[in-house]
Amino acid sequence: MLKFTARDRLRLLGGGAAFLMAGCGGSSGGDDRSAPPPTTVSPPPPPPPPPVSSANELTPGLLKDSFQSDFKVGCALSSYQVENMDLDARLAQSQFSSITPSFQLKADIIAPTEGVFDFTEADRLVDWAVANGMEVRGHTLVWHESTPAYFLEGTRDEIRARLENYVRTVVEHFRGRIFVWDVVNEVVSVDLFRGDAGIGPDRRGIWYEAVGNADYIDWAFHAAREADPNAQLFINDFQTEDPRKRAWLIEILQRLQSRGVPIDGVGHQAHLYLEAQAADVLAAIDDIDNQFMGLINHVTELDIDFYNDPGTCWDTQTNCDPDLGPAPPVDGLAKHAEIFRELMTGLRARSSVTSVTNWGVTDNESWLNRSPIARYNYPLLFDREGEPKPAFWAMVDPEYVIPIE
Repeated sequence: MLKFTARDRLRLLGGGAAFLMAGCGGSSGGDDRSAPPPTTVSPPPPPPPPPVSSANELTPGLLKDSFQSDFKVGCALSSYQVENMDLDARLAQSQFSSITPSFQLKADIIAPTEGVFDFTEADRLVDWAVANGMEVRGHTLVWHESTPAYFLEGTRDEIRARLENYVRTVVEHFRGRIFVWDVVNEVVSVDLFRGDAGIGPDRRGIWYEAVGNADYIDWAFHAAREADPNAQLFINDFQTEDPRKRAWLIEILQRLQSRGVPIDGVGHQAHLYLEAQAADVLAAIDDIDNQFMGLINHVTELDIDFYNDPGTCWDTQTNCDPDLGPAPPVDGLAKHAEIFRELMTGLRARSSVTSVTNWGVTDNESWLNRSPIARYNYPLLFDREGEPKPAFWAMVDPEYVIPIE
């Protein structure tokens, strides 16, 4: 008998209907639950199995349609990719319902010189997304790593006026096209490893030092709300799965709400490792929900690093794990898929989650191939040829059996 698996059905059937059909028997292991033939006559040999699904054959909309009743499924993308309609852009167009510009909406790109705004690349990417019916995440208005030096020159009042003018100008420019903004990015303290000597809750970065405190966060949110009252405004940060950093994040959120700062949600970056536990990310969502602030939760930069480097690798590029080479280890792919499945299942069960974004599309374009050092990495849902990886199938097909060898 033909062993017709759930994965085969997903490939051949259309969109959301395929996902609904996945529960009607079969698994990737191809177990045959039919009764044996009523006679001893051997049945005819089965036809050859369909070919393994490729990026070009993948059912359009399969990923986004699988989660359409739960949340948007997004990816990071760049303007040069849509201009050339490269592999990542084609997969994004087919499989994702939202995009986050990788760098085109950052201040050092839009306004590297004071008083001069260049929206060329950002407009190209945003217009392409809108034309394809995709939501755009505005990432990001304030981030210490993309702040031109002139932003922080002069008195506190001059810095405030400059920041507010920038935020209003950018948000107004995209009003009606961008409805979600990461207003501030990575403003929570990173002083996690000094125990009781760690300083929190605010990051002591260039903005904090220039202003004298964290009031710049309030200024940016108020300016964004003034520029677009209908946009959702977020604080976005990494390592929210760490309880100590999360406590500092919650302290900032409480402060903002007590001051009447117009904040709508929290972005959890979720840059994970193979040793990570999906439960830790879900705990971060739950802790925000349990504050009863009425805030939305988004996962904003999801990827899973195949390396677990010591801090020295990130600080000085020393003692890094050896390069795994062009072929990812099967056990790593299995763990990668398990984390994605468990995380997406848990996020589905949390009504405050309305968007989940992967930080890229194919492994070839991931930032983790370059940081902290140059080597092969495999953090995303599609491999370097655009083929869906086990993590992809584990997300869209609850019957899919993750291969372990």
